[in-house]
This record gives sequence, C-alpha cells and structure tokens, in this order.
Amino acid sequence: MGGVGVIRFAPGTFGTLLAVPLHFWLAQRADPYVHLLVLGLLFVLGIWASGRTAHDLGTPDHGGIVIDETVAFLIVLYFTPDSRMWQAFVFLLFRLFDIFKPPPIRHFDRTVHGGFGVMFDDLLAAGYTLLCLAVVKAVID
Repeated sequence: MGGVGVIRFAPGTFGTLLAVPLHFWLAQRADPYVHLLVLGLLFVLGIWASGRTAHDLGTPDHGGIVIDETVAFLIVLYFTPDSRMWQAFVFLLFRLFDIFKPPPIRHFDRTVHGGFGVMFDDLLAAGYTLLCLAVVKAVID
C-alpha cells in the first residue's frame, strides 16, 4: 500500500496507520453504504493482491504485505466513534490482537492459506477489536 510495506521497522503498524487518513478521506466523500461497499471491494482486492504477492515472493505472508492491516483497520474505524480517544484505543487493541494472535486467530493464520488467509486473520483481529470496543462502550455509557 503505497510503499508502506517496505518500511523495515514495524511495517504492519505503519500499514495500520495508513488506514487513518484513508478513513477520513473516504468518510468525508462517501455516504455510509458506499463507504461499506468500498471496504468490501478493498477486502476482495486485498485477497487478490496479497495472494499474488505471496506467490511471487514465494512466502505465504511476507511482512511487506500490509494491505491486510490497512483494510482490516479501515473496517474497525468505520464502526468506531469519531473521537481521537476511541480511535487511539482501537488502534492499540487492533495492533495487540494482530501481533499476539489470540485463539482462534493464530489457528486460522496457520491453517488458512493464500490471499484469503493473509486477509482473514486481520479480519478476525478487527472483529476482536470491535467486540472489545462494544464492551467498553457499554460499560462506560
């Protein structure tokens, strides 16, 4: 995604950060349904792009592939309140889930291959993040 994957230090974190300006740009220009449609299309594009890249590089999930983090975090931001505090909170949660891969994320990361496998574990991390966001918001509100 724009060369972010070639950053040697923490490319996944920078791929996640890339989602932030993309989210604001998209949220300002698209109604909610078009926004969701774009996210779905980006997920499908991510399956193809990461599968092709993994094949070309000869490795199942090269660290330079960051479209998975970017798209998954775009999904998280879509459902996150428009507040810097909440956005920082979900960024931290998403990175923790993506890095540590709690069950069943690690299982799917190891067993689902190809472009869908690259994208799916980050989609699960996004789901965990949104679940935690919902729980914390329910407790606070």
